[in-house]
Amino acid sequence: MINHMGLSVVIPVYNEEENIEPLHDELAAKLQLLGVAYEVIFVNDGSRDGSLNKLMQLAQNGAGGVQVIDLRRNFGQTAAIAAGIDHAAGDIVVLMDADMQNDPADIASLLTKIQEGYDVVSGWRRDRKDVWLTRRLPSMIANRLISIVTGVHLHDYGCTMKAYRREILDEIRLYGEMHRFIPVFAAAAGATITEIVVNHRPRLRGKSKYGIGRTFKVILDLLTVKFLLDYRTTPMHLFGGVGLSMIVMSFLIIFAAFLNKWFNGISLIQTPLPQLAATFLSLGLQSILLGLTTEVMVRTYHESQAKPTYVVRKVFKGDKN
Repeated sequence: MINHMGLSVVIPVYNEEENIEPLHDELAAKLQLLGVAYEVIFVNDGSRDGSLNKLMQLAQNGAGGVQVIDLRRNFGQTAAIAAGIDHAAGDIVVLMDADMQNDPADIASLLTKIQEGYDVVSGWRRDRKDVWLTRRLPSMIANRLISIVTGVHLHDYGCTMKAYRREILDEIRLYGEMHRFIPVFAAAAGATITEIVVNHRPRLRGKSKYGIGRTFKVILDLLTVKFLLDYRTTPMHLFGGVGLSMIVMSFLIIFAAFLNKWFNGISLIQTPLPQLAATFLSLGLQSILLGLTTEVMVRTYHESQAKPTYVVRKVFKGDKN
């Protein structure tokens, strides 16, 4: 069974007035069965309905372990999750949505996997209760693309229901809409990751905040993640490589222009090849200069904060004689 541990459940809230009380009641009942010390952190992300009032009533009524964080405006789900994590005191942090589509009963399974030694346990909504065309299909495409690009293979990056060891989250800073990529950043920090099937329930109250347009944002975020993972400390390898490729291309183009003149008698001023070569040469040099500038910025960032380029899991020392 699950050993005693500090557990923090972080729930971002945006316009979920009708779901707050039933979610808390169900969640509290399930958490009490676990026999662990826990806290529930609701982060009100600038809700425009009565969500904050409902949350404050829970806190004022002395609901066990409830903490309410009220953000000044709607900053987005990633910022709300980051705020909850920053205020969490538990050794294990579980994230879940406030729409009651995640099942609190699955927290026990997440913790069991954590106890087996994993650092991250990700939920997989295998039997997802959402509209196929606008929600499930784009999600399937995005999950497949993220897995291929990052090399971290999960079926359901979009599932908020995940459990993390605190020390892993301490190595990650969240910006933009990067919360779905936490397992990717965790893997880059050396975390062990597994996935379990979780229950997914249909939404009974309130309205979904997401649409098909979010898929395009995920693709753009994926480009950022790929850069941060592969070139965060060596940006010159990316920009320099692109720049050198363009310079080589410019020489090949001008060589082709001379061959065209020698064998076909076509003057250089009669073909756009010299202008094209000059364009590639200019872009190549600019890319290399951008790489040098980025290298300086990266080194300044790490050195100014005394931020190491590595992550230590544990330090083992032998006994002194």
